[in-house]
Amino acid sequence: MCHVNLPSMKKLVKRVLWLLLIALIIVVTWFAWPRLPIITAFAAKGMCSSVFLAEKSPERVAAEDLSFFPISLAKCTIDYEEKSVTAKVLGLAKRKVVYREGLGAVIVLEKPEKELMADSYEIPDPGYSQDTIPWPLGDVMPECLPGGVDYQKLESILDEAIDHPGEEPFKKTLGVAVVYDNQLIGENYLEGYHSRTKFHSWSMTKSVTGAMAGVLVKEGRMDIKAPTGIPEWESDERRNITIENIMHMSSGLEWVENYFTISDATVMLMQSDDMYASVTGCKLVHEPGSYWNYSSGDANLLSGLLRKAIGDEEEYLGYAYSRLFHRIGMLNTVVETDASGLFVASSYSYGSTRDWARFGMLFLNNGIFEGDTVLIPEWVEYMKFPAPASEGQYAGTFWLKEPETENDLVDVPDDIFFADGFLGQRVYVIPSKKLVVVRMGYSLTNFNLNDFLRDIIATLPD
Repeated sequence: MCHVNLPSMKKLVKRVLWLLLIALIIVVTWFAWPRLPIITAFAAKGMCSSVFLAEKSPERVAAEDLSFFPISLAKCTIDYEEKSVTAKVLGLAKRKVVYREGLGAVIVLEKPEKELMADSYEIPDPGYSQDTIPWPLGDVMPECLPGGVDYQKLESILDEAIDHPGEEPFKKTLGVAVVYDNQLIGENYLEGYHSRTKFHSWSMTKSVTGAMAGVLVKEGRMDIKAPTGIPEWESDERRNITIENIMHMSSGLEWVENYFTISDATVMLMQSDDMYASVTGCKLVHEPGSYWNYSSGDANLLSGLLRKAIGDEEEYLGYAYSRLFHRIGMLNTVVETDASGLFVASSYSYGSTRDWARFGMLFLNNGIFEGDTVLIPEWVEYMKFPAPASEGQYAGTFWLKEPETENDLVDVPDDIFFADGFLGQRVYVIPSKKLVVVRMGYSLTNFNLNDFLRDIIATLPD
């Protein structure tokens, strides 16, 4: 018969528990602690922009924009009087974000908070009201819609794309819109949202920057074939990088794009006052133009080069509005800047579903919007022409194929191109079908993009 020595067993259990506790402390210190400031900065930034720019309720921001792990660990405190948000995780890693009128939200880092809060910009007046102007520049819809469309079926598809009131979030779609033959033939929104609600558009901002570059090219103020002329690069091989290399995400600069850990992308977005400067310091690891690597760093380099080409700070801040947005009816879209005044071209714009439909229409119509040649047709072709090193996946700030294989568009015409955002935002343009489809959301886990597009196309005339 065996006898168990209980005191010895208790000592062993205590030792095991102590070892586990020590191991946990090591893991937290090594893995979690360095990431906490990224988590709190992300949460505070998202909450501040969504509350003060997009005018969403904090509860909805937490349930939608900030609902995924580990960002959901952060707890946000809002100061409505000074328009700021502070985030912590278990009382640790405090990060504060302040809102600036016309410039959006910015993380308080090196630039003094008082200086940040004093910054502002008055977005230019477009000179017209959309309430009195017909679509697409305005919001007055025609009495007759294009014939041959199965509108009953289309309405059903758009209805199924949205979680119904009272349901648990599943498809996590915020808004959808369909334009056929230049007419808005259908749209639908999650309860509480509408056609002018601003949604976080994430990396679709990259395509806006491509369009801004096109306006500068049209004006003769930018040569994309030319080297960047960045002073810090003149003494090494980076001097050979062209603006075109950057537009193609083929700069050759060392870059890691990962939003769920410490990476070049999160350090730039969450720990940098000057995002342009944070990228100019990257070293060259591939010959320019020879290697494709999706990089938000390249996008913010492009934004900095636009700033340099424009030259005047006031003109730069107004350029997206006066030279692009207002000419195509995008009156409910704002691009945010970092602490240095740089448009965060990689990630920070908020726009309505209808606005993004108008953006798609600009490219559906070869750069011409209601008779206004915003972009030359050659630039539109350039933005959708495959980047040589991307193997047909990416073009000049537009995607040609879905980045994740589970989202492959196997039942969609090959001439499709699109803007793509981090959590499932899309603007699809299919010229052969005279079609633009917009989907704004905060997850793609339970939303099939291929089936959504395929079913919409099936409602159109042959």
